Amino acid sequence: MATFISNSPDETESFGRQFAGNVKPGDVIALTGGLGSGKTQFVKGLVAGLGSAAEVTSPTFTLIHEYTDGPVPIYHFDFFRLEDRQRSRREPSDVDGKAREDLRAGTRANQSAERLGLDDYFFGDGVSAIEWADKFPELIPKHAQWISFAAKTDASNTRIITEEPNAIRESRIASGPETKK
Repeated sequence: MATFISNSPDETESFGRQFAGNVKPGDVIALTGGLGSGKTQFVKGLVAGLGSAAEVTSPTFTLIHEYTDGPVPIYHFDFFRLEDRQRSRREPSDVDGKAREDLRAGTRANQSAERLGLDDYFFGDGVSAIEWADKFPELIPKHAQWISFAAKTDASNTRIITEEPNAIRESRIASGPETKK
């Protein structure tokens, strides 16, 4: 487990730029953390680091922003407002190989997510970054990299950013979605 301490929004964005150096098409980055913890700042850096000049904002109300002006498309999701639960995955017979295994692993999910066509993004040619991914961990593919963000409770701008090992991700799916206050 790797941890990065950020003392400013600029440092969080810089970490996202650096992280982009290890990202390739087809990667999914699942971001967790409370409001104001740095998820969107990280995505700003990630998008810039992947060669896009797009202005990045949180897709809280639109659910997804697509940044396609760089060499690889970037899909920025925000699951914060997804609520209605219903099957959102395609049937396993619709896809081949590894994707089929991941689809079979999916359980009940969000009706709004169904309308997004998540599998087209997650198993496509772009990079997906998902804020509030822990709200619906069953929607996140097994190959996702999980990163958690936490703001210190003091008056500082300090953020603790942690790349989580796959064991934590498996635990999230087993225990189901977390409840946000």
